[in-house]
Amino acid sequence: MATKVENATKAAGKTKMPRASVSFPPELYATLERIAKEKKVSVAWVVREAAEKYVGDQWPLFAGKG
Repeated sequence: MATKVENATKAAGKTKMPRASVSFPPELYATLERIAKEKKVSVAWVVREAAEKYVGDQWPLFAGKG
């Protein structure tokens, strides 16, 4: 059975990335904002980059996939 995301993706004819809602301690979020500003990217981009690095460090066989 297809999920709502799969159905929406098929209807739109493109790949849709799953979303997540995350809460951060204020100090950590401030640091993420500072990093994002320095790199001229969004906080979401910084978090995605960090998550990819974490997964790659934990499971090296999956590094670079995704």
